Amino acid sequence: MTGGPLEGVRVIDLTSVVVGPICTRTLADQGAEVIKVEPPGGDLLRTMARGSRNPGMSGKFINFNRNKRSVCLDLKQPEGMVAMRRLLAGADVFVSNVRPAALERLGLDHATLLRSNPKLIYCGILAFGSAGRYANRPAYDPIIQSLSGVAATFERANGEPRFVPMVMTDHITGLIAAQSIGFALFRRASTGRGEAIEVPMFENMASFVMSEHMGPATFDPPVGPTGDNRLLSPDYRPLATKDGYITVGPNTDAQAFAFFDAIGRPELRHDPRFSSAAARTAHAAEYFVVRAEGLAQRTTDEWLEILGKRDVPAARYNTLEDLMVDPHLQDAGFFKSEDHPTEGRIRRTKTPNHFSGGMREDELPAPRLGENTREVLRGLGYTEPELDLLASKGAIAEAQPAVSAGAVA
Repeated sequence: MTGGPLEGVRVIDLTSVVVGPICTRTLADQGAEVIKVEPPGGDLLRTMARGSRNPGMSGKFINFNRNKRSVCLDLKQPEGMVAMRRLLAGADVFVSNVRPAALERLGLDHATLLRSNPKLIYCGILAFGSAGRYANRPAYDPIIQSLSGVAATFERANGEPRFVPMVMTDHITGLIAAQSIGFALFRRASTGRGEAIEVPMFENMASFVMSEHMGPATFDPPVGPTGDNRLLSPDYRPLATKDGYITVGPNTDAQAFAFFDAIGRPELRHDPRFSSAAARTAHAAEYFVVRAEGLAQRTTDEWLEILGKRDVPAARYNTLEDLMVDPHLQDAGFFKSEDHPTEGRIRRTKTPNHFSGGMREDELPAPRLGENTREVLRGLGYTEPELDLLASKGAIAEAQPAVSAGAVA
């Protein structure tokens, strides 16, 4: 019993690295039983990310794979595939970010699996949708950032294409995939039928970017150039104060006029460039200069007090280290400390969203590779002699003993 809104939903997770594990972690955090099926070498994220105490247990892997169980199967061996099919026969959801051609060779394509389990929700997270010419190409987050226009927004703003320094497209697409699975489970509740879902990274990110920046090109013919000139301004960034940085967001007339008063420029209320939201948008570059010049006059703490009294949106600039001690996050218990069975004392982020009907109560630590292989397969009816035979053939693998939690790999 998990107590979460997805309690009773069994998910077979054939995903790796970030985009798929973000999706399945979201389902697991909400109470789904997620069985992570890994190859003998394990999820690449176990070893490719920096920082670990034991081999195969990187900090990133621990963060993206909590509340899951790990089963290690060699799907290239017939016995491994038999075990996989037995897992899928009783599953509610199958999630994969393996390329469709490879899944088809394994007999794990949606048509095959839905024939054997008509109630299955089959979610394929793809780099590119199956209808376009890029279908079945390999890709990772920077490929999608480059192709979808994310990198181009930096060039428009600062003259040089750059990547967002986090795997943003993986996070966004993984969350969209989890949302889509929720929608499909809702429909299945009334129809009794499963279905196949295709969640492409490229198309989702192109939609994400262009919903924001298509603007005047929405009209046919266009009434102006693409791009939100406010967001693409080089001054759309944290602004310097006397002792650090601050970010402000005076968007409504009331906020903007209060901001002008705060910086000692009340006459700007009547300046035609700044007297309305539409005017400030049209003259975003000048508006950002006014902000920058005004904020340089005082310290960050002084501004937070002054602007807070005037109800002007403002926040200090947090570094990654600052974020870990942010007072609001501390109030919310956002960073949770706990003892991992093999990795010692760890800190992790808490699920930020809450359901009044109940949240997952039986939180599970991120598993070692194959930690739950025998446990899960026993639940499918395998006997110990059968499991011993599978292990001797290399069709399954189990977790190896961990080294001291104090070691650093």
